Order: sequence, then C-alpha cells, then structure tokens
Amino acid sequence: MRLQNICRKFATCINTFVTMPSKKFDYLVIGGGSGGIASARRAAEFGIQVGLVESDRLGGTCVNVGCVPKKLSFYCAHHAEMIHDLKDYGFLMSEYQLDWGTFKRKRDEYVKRLNGIYENNLIKSKVELIRGKAKFVGDRVVEVNDKLYSGKHVLIATGGYPSIPDIPGAEHGITSDGFFELQIIPKKTVVVGAGYIAVELSGILNALGSNVHLVIRRDKVLRNFDCMISTAITEEIVESGIKLEKNNQVKHVEKQCDGKLTILLKDENMITDVDCLLWAIGRKPSIELQLMNAGVKLNDTGHILVDEYQNTSHSSVYALGDVCGKFLLTPVAIAAGRCLAHRLFDNQPEKKIDYSNIPTVVFSHPPIGTVGLTEEEALQQYGRENLRIYRSAFIPLYYAITEKKSKCLMKLICHGKDEKVIGLHMMGLGCDEILQGFAVAIKMGATKKQFDECVAIHPTTAEELVTMR
Repeated sequence: MRLQNICRKFATCINTFVTMPSKKFDYLVIGGGSGGIASARRAAEFGIQVGLVESDRLGGTCVNVGCVPKKLSFYCAHHAEMIHDLKDYGFLMSEYQLDWGTFKRKRDEYVKRLNGIYENNLIKSKVELIRGKAKFVGDRVVEVNDKLYSGKHVLIATGGYPSIPDIPGAEHGITSDGFFELQIIPKKTVVVGAGYIAVELSGILNALGSNVHLVIRRDKVLRNFDCMISTAITEEIVESGIKLEKNNQVKHVEKQCDGKLTILLKDENMITDVDCLLWAIGRKPSIELQLMNAGVKLNDTGHILVDEYQNTSHSSVYALGDVCGKFLLTPVAIAAGRCLAHRLFDNQPEKKIDYSNIPTVVFSHPPIGTVGLTEEEALQQYGRENLRIYRSAFIPLYYAITEKKSKCLMKLICHGKDEKVIGLHMMGLGCDEILQGFAVAIKMGATKKQFDECVAIHPTTAEELVTMR
C-alpha cells in the first residue's frame, strides 16, 4: 500500500512537471485572425503580458482568403462589367483583355504587405508572437512546438474553414480558399451553394468570363435575407447569364482523362466539361485544440458554447469569432475581442458587444446592403398592424444612357406610432457604400420622420432613403 502511494505521488509530480509551462502570460490568445489580434493588442494597452499563438499567415481568413482579396476580386469584376458601358458614355475603344496573372500577383502582394503590417503592429504593441499550432494539455496550458505556455486568461479565436460534402468525387473540387489560388479564370465553373460566398464568387467568375453554373438546394439564394432581397438577387443572377440549377444538389463528381470534371446532379442531369468545381456550402469551426483538456464545451452545432460576454464553460477561457458560429463577420470579431479586453483588464465588467442592428453587405452583382430586422422577422416580432413598410424600385441615374439596365431596390421597415426604423434593405449600384451611415442612424434609433427631415443629396441613389413615401 505504501509503495502504491509513493508511485501515485511520483506520477502526480511527473504530470505536474510535464504540464508546467515554460512561459506564463496574463492573456494568451490562440488565433492570429482579426478578432484575436484586436483583442490581444487592446489588452496589451493595459500593461499586461500578452502572448498570441498562430501557425499560419497573420490576419486570418479575412486578410488572406476572405474579405480583402475577395473585395479586390469584386473590383476587378466590376471593371469588367463597366467596360461594356463605356461605349454608351461615348468612349470609342478596342477590346480590353484581362491579364489575370497581373491582377493576381498584385492582389497577393497586397495581402502579403498586410501580413507584415499585422506582425509589426503586434511588435509595436509588445504582444509576443508564438509561431505554431496550439493544443490544450491542461487547465489554461497549451503546447506549441513541444513548448508549454499558459495564461491566467485564455482566448480561443481560431476561426473556421470551408466545408466539403461527403460525396463521391468531392475532392476534385476546390473551396473559397482555392479560388484565390486560381492561376487562370476557368472557362466553365460550377459553384455549389446559396450563401454569401457562393453568390459573390459566382458573380465574380461570371463577370470575368467564366461560363458559370450555380447549384442551389432550393429555389432562391440568400434565403435568410429579406424576401425582397432574396427574390431580386436570384432574378439578377439569372439575368446576368449564370445558369441557376434550382432545387438541386451535386450527387457525384468524376474526373475525366483530360482533367475536366463531369458533375451528376440529384435530378440526374449532368454538367460536363467543367474546368472548376467550387464548393461554397458553409464553414466549420477550427477547434482541433483538444478542448476536452481545457474544460471547454461545444453546442449542438459543434461550435464553442459561449454567452453574451464570450465566456465558455471554463471561467477563464473565452471564445469569439467563427468558432462561436454567430455573426461570422470580421468587424463583429474585432468588436467582441476589444470588448473582452476591456472587460478583463480595464475594469469594465459589463462591457460586451451589442449583437443587434449589425449591418452587413454582400458583394454580389449588384451589391446588397442590409441592417436590422427582415420583413418576416418584424412581422413575427411585432405583427402587421404595428408596422409600416416603405418600398422603392428605380433605375439609378448611371444607367440612364446605357444599354444595360439594373434596378435598385430599397425597403424601410418601421415600427410603432413614431415609425422607428427597425430594418433597412437595399440592392443596387453603390448600396454597399451607402449602408454604413444609415446603419449609424438606425443604431441610434432614428425614425422615418427624421429620415424625411434630412435634406436629400441630389442626384444620388442614397437620396431615395430620405424621400420615400
């Protein structure tokens, strides 16, 4: 018995020694994306020791394979669309040709510069960058490249990655990550998905000359958006020349001898001679961190379970961004990360992000801007009798003299006697840039009367939002 006790104590000592961290931090952030970096740098302002673990390029999805290179690609596609309108504005020209290699090189160089800026900012903020993949080996202790690090407080901000379906031949496709590695624009592309990424990338590829098929499970894209938006952008997709495969799914993918793909759909139709298959069916959280060793629980969807303060099931471990599965937007992760830093280290215990009235844009063709409740949500929450809904549809002045026309649609959803604006939805040229200012007004509780009292800027698309009747 005495020998067993000695052995048990010895094993405990060994275990303690093994999990003894080589470096301790006040705040240890796992993940060098926008949210993690924002939280780490803000925390460092309060004079604490901060460490940040990242194995890949700094900036996360947004900087490397998301928002930034996607928006540059959107601009490239937008130029391609505008070229067709030049003759209507009196420009005599020969045919323009896209040098995709030049664009890709310049886009990649810009992303690389951003990686360096992020690293320099961490150095300036005195945040220690730890290169490698982290895995939990104990309570707030992680192992990175055989070294152990601990934090009094630990933040998980490791982001997510694109999903690939479990069907025969799925490995022959690429994801949104792979889109940014394309060396040429594919002659024929099949995009699968109905969300942000599918709509945006199919639009970019189509505008740049690819013959695009978009496969969606139901009859519309962006089904979680306001019904006006979902219906209108689905119609615009068809008008743009994209072949929309509604109420369908990919059943099987086969690679031919010449490298091209044959794609069998659920309705038994085939799409042949496909150069590129792009999966855009959703994202999964990057949680390969041995969370069981950290006492961190997941929710029913496989994301990290958090409350409104970013707390996990462990009292000193927190999570934000895509790993939480809520509002997968870069500015949301940044705001949540900074709020968390203030709450933990700046004596603001009630500091948290307000998840209401978060504006969002889809860089579709034309772009979409939306903030607040959809009409469907407002009806469910307040009832038809307590709402007044204003709508407008018009052709922006830009298209007055062009052969090609594209409508702009706008909707204001107002509640109560004072007609507080609780939802704003629009689609059309410039709507992506218009939204930010109106989102501020809605966040402040603006009413329709206050919108009306604002003098319109004429002639602009935005003036429609303050002249609606």
